Amino acid sequence: MSTIEGEATLTDEPKGHHYDATSITVLEGLEAVRKRPAMYIGDISVRGLHHLIWEVVDNAVDEALAGHCDTVHVTVEQDGSISVRDNGRGIPVDIHATTKKPALEVVMTTLHAGGKFDSNSYKVSGGLHGVGVSCVNALSEWCAVEVLRDGKVYSQSYQLGVPTGPMTSRAADKKEKGSGTTVRFKPDATIFEETTFHYDTIAARLRELAFLNSGLTIHLRDERTDKSNEYFYKGGIVEFVKYLNTNKETLHAKPVFFSRDGGNVSVEVAFQYNDSYGETLLSFVNNINTIEGGTHVGGFRSALTRTLTNYAAREGLTKNVKSDITGEDVREGLTAVVSIKMQNPQFEGQTKTKLGNSEIKGAVESVVGEGLREYFEENPSVARKVVEKMIAAARAREAARKARDLARRKTILDGGSLPGKLADCAWDNPEECELYIVEGDSAGGSAKQGRDRRFQAILPIRGKILNVEKARIDKVLANEEIRSIITALGAGVKDEFDITKLRYHRIILMADADVDGAHIRTLLLTFLFRELKPLVDAGHVYIAQPPLFLVKAGKDEIYCFDEKEREEAIARIGKKNVMVQRYKGLGEMNPDQLWRTTMNPETRTLVRVNSEDAVEADRIFTILMGEQVEPRRQFIEENALAVKNLDI
Repeated sequence: MSTIEGEATLTDEPKGHHYDATSITVLEGLEAVRKRPAMYIGDISVRGLHHLIWEVVDNAVDEALAGHCDTVHVTVEQDGSISVRDNGRGIPVDIHATTKKPALEVVMTTLHAGGKFDSNSYKVSGGLHGVGVSCVNALSEWCAVEVLRDGKVYSQSYQLGVPTGPMTSRAADKKEKGSGTTVRFKPDATIFEETTFHYDTIAARLRELAFLNSGLTIHLRDERTDKSNEYFYKGGIVEFVKYLNTNKETLHAKPVFFSRDGGNVSVEVAFQYNDSYGETLLSFVNNINTIEGGTHVGGFRSALTRTLTNYAAREGLTKNVKSDITGEDVREGLTAVVSIKMQNPQFEGQTKTKLGNSEIKGAVESVVGEGLREYFEENPSVARKVVEKMIAAARAREAARKARDLARRKTILDGGSLPGKLADCAWDNPEECELYIVEGDSAGGSAKQGRDRRFQAILPIRGKILNVEKARIDKVLANEEIRSIITALGAGVKDEFDITKLRYHRIILMADADVDGAHIRTLLLTFLFRELKPLVDAGHVYIAQPPLFLVKAGKDEIYCFDEKEREEAIARIGKKNVMVQRYKGLGEMNPDQLWRTTMNPETRTLVRVNSEDAVEADRIFTILMGEQVEPRRQFIEENALAVKNLDI
C-alpha cells in the first residue's frame, strides 16, 4: 500500500474565522422554484423527490468535510416526511447584515444563499453546486428546522417555503448537548408525481457517502417498516472497492490505494482486479457521483494504461502479442473508485455528472503513475497477474474484431443487414418504435400476428442465450442469438457502441411467466446490463407484464396478473361456473389476447428497468450469474419467502 503525502489539508479552518451570519452570501430569491421545479431538481418524478433528501444530507456531509460533524441521522417518518439530523456547527442564527433577518431564515427561504460561497467557511463542498435547502423548503408542504448552538435551540417552521412565524429560541435541555441542525420536511403532493420515499434508494446513496467519508457514521431508519441500517467505513474507498468485489475472485488480496492531499485538491484512488471480463469504475468529486466521468477519470485511465504497458514491455511480457495493448484491455476485470475533493469544481451541465477542470487530469495522472510504479516494484507477482490478464484481454479483443469483420462480410454477401427472423416495423422514427424480444417461436408467432406493425418489431430468440457474466467479449459475439439482438438494435457494442444509432427507444423483454421464462429474462438483463448498459441508463429497457390468469364466466372475462387479482375477480363475477385458465406460456394466448393484455399501449403494463443503485445491481448480477455457488445459495435462502407466482 502506497500513500503520497502533501503539505496542506482541506479541512483546516482559518484561524480566527467564525461561521456566523457574515459567512452567508445572498445571490437571489426563491420566486421561480415552485413554478418550474424541474429546473432546480431535475424532474418531479421519484428521482427529483429523492433529490430533496440529497440536498439536506449534502449539507451535513459538507460539515463533515470541514471537520465539524461525524454523525448524521436520516429518518423516514410514519407520515412519509423526512428528518435529517447532524452534529455539525448548526446553521448560523444571528442577524444577516444585508437582509436584516436571522441567517437561518435567509438560508431556508433564499435560493443560492449559504456558507458555501465563502471559501473561509468551507474549503470544499458538494453542496455548492446544488440548489440548496431553500429549494427543499419551497417544494415541501411543510418544513421545520431546529438549530442547536451555544446552549440554545433555535426553531422556525415554513409552509410552501414561507415562514409561519419568526424564528424562536429556548434554552437547551440536559440531553441537547453540543451543536447541530435538524431539518424535517414533507414533499408537496401537488408538485411531485409521487411522494413515497424508497428505502433502498436512500440506503444506496447513504452507503456511498459513508464509504467516501471515512470516519462519518450515517444512521438510516424507516419508521414505516422498522427497517434500519448504520453505515460506517473506517477504511473509506479501500473498503468500497472490497465491497464492490464481494463474491468475485480477485487477482490480489488487498486493493491498491494511493492518495495525495494538496492545497487545492485531494486525490484518492483505490482499485483491485478480479477475474471477470467487465470494468466497474466509480468516480466522485466532493462526494458527487460523476457518472459521466471527466478529467479525473481520464487522468486515472491514461496513467493506468501507460504504466501497465510500459511495465509489461520492460519485463519482456508482450513479445508474443501481435496486436497493440489498448486501454480497454488494461481495464478488463478492474474495479476502481476515484474520489476527488477540490475547490471550485467545474461541472459540465446542471446534472453535475462530468468534471471539466483540465488541471485535475494531470494531478490524478501523477498520483496514479508514481504510486503504481512504486507498487509494482514492491509487488511483482501482482503486476505479473494483472499483465497476464491484460494480454489475454488483448487476444480476445482481436478475436472479437475478426468475428465482427466476418459477420459484416457475411451480411454484405447476404444482401441485408438485419437478422432474418426479425419482423421489423414500418415506421423509422426510433422514438416511436419498440422492439419486443420474445422467447420461443410460438410466442414470437403470436406476437408477430397480434402486434401493431406500424411501430412494433418482433425478434424471437430460441432457448437460453449465453450467460455473459462468465464469458469474454469474443465468446459473447460468437453467440448467434446475442448477435441477432445487437444487429437488430443497430447501436453496436463495446467501443463501437453509439446510442444515437439505436433503432428502437423501447426494448421490451417478453418471456413466459414460469421458471424458464424468468431465467431467460435474467440472462437477457445480464447481457444488457454488462454489455449495453447505456441503454439501461437511458431508460430504454422494459419488461412486459403478461397476465397469469384468465377468469371467465359466460361473457365475463377478466385477465389477472397475480393470485390476489384472480381471487378478487372470482369474487366479483360471483357465479358458479367460473373457469380459471392459468397461462404457463405466451404461446397459449392467441394473437388477439396477447395484443389486448400485453402489447396494446392503451391497456398494457410495462416495467421500466433502471439502475439507480448501480452498485447493488452489479452485486446482484454477480451473485445470480457469477461463478461462486455459495453466495447464490445464501441469496436464494434469504429471498425465498419474497418470491411470487412460483411455478412448480
